[in-house]
Amino acid sequence: MPALPSLYISHGSPMTALQPGATGARLAELAHALPRPKAIVIASAHWLARSPLVGGAAQPETIHDFYGFPRELYQLRYPAPGAPALAARVAGLLDHAGLAPQLDPQRGLDHGAWVSLHLLYPAADIPVVPLSIQPELGPAHQYAVGRALAPLREEGVLVIGSGSITHNLHDLRSGYSAEHEAPYVRPFIGWVEQKLAAGDIDALLDYRRQAPFAQHAHPTDEHFLPLYVALGAAGDGAQAQRIDAGIDLGFLAMDIYRFDGARPD
Repeated sequence: MPALPSLYISHGSPMTALQPGATGARLAELAHALPRPKAIVIASAHWLARSPLVGGAAQPETIHDFYGFPRELYQLRYPAPGAPALAARVAGLLDHAGLAPQLDPQRGLDHGAWVSLHLLYPAADIPVVPLSIQPELGPAHQYAVGRALAPLREEGVLVIGSGSITHNLHDLRSGYSAEHEAPYVRPFIGWVEQKLAAGDIDALLDYRRQAPFAQHAHPTDEHFLPLYVALGAAGDGAQAQRIDAGIDLGFLAMDIYRFDGARPD
C-alpha cells in the first residue's frame, strides 16, 4: 500500500452530522479517492490534556459532549471498533520522541472525532484511536506530535486532525450569516492556504503573530492545533491541498486539507 496522506477536517457544529451540506459531500468524495485505511488515529480539538493521551478502548463509546441540540443528534452513534494494539504503537512513537504520552483505556470518541468520521466513513467499520491535544504547549508541540506519528502512514493508518480553520463562537451573537460574513474569515483562510502551499512551516508555527486577524479567527488555539498534527504527520516536503467546504454561519470556515508528503524517515 502506498503511504496514505494525512487530513485536517473542520468539523463545524455538531449539527453537521445531521445537516452535512458541502462538508459531507467533500468528505464523501475524499473517502472515495483515498485507499481504504487499515485504521485511523484522530486528534480532536475536543479532547484537551496537559500531555498526549492515547485512547486504547476496544470499543470506544460515542460521546455527546454538547447540549441544547435536537434529540436526533443525541441518538446518533458511531460504533467503530477501537485498536488497543495500535494505541500502544502510537504511545510508543510518542514516547520515543520524548513527548511523555499516556494510554487512556476508557476514552471514547467526542463529537470532534465522530462527526467527522461519520461523514468520512459512515459504515463505522474502520478501527479508531483517539488522541488528545495539548493547548498549553502550542503549535510546535502539536507539529512534533504529528512528526512522531508520520511512520503510521506507511502502515496503512490514516492520521486526522479535527478542528476548525476559524473558530470564534463569540460571533454566534454578532449577526453574521451567509450573506454577511465576518470580515476576518477570508483573509485568515487565504493566509493559511498561502503558507501551506509555500511550505512555510516557520510562519505557520508563528501564526499568532503573523496571520491576519489571528485573534479573531481563534480566540483560543484548540481548534487550530489539530492542523499541525496532520501537517507534521505528512513528513518533510508535505504538499497541501485545500478542499473548500464553505463557511457556516458566516464565521466558521469549513476547510479540509489533504497533506501528501515525502516518505517518513
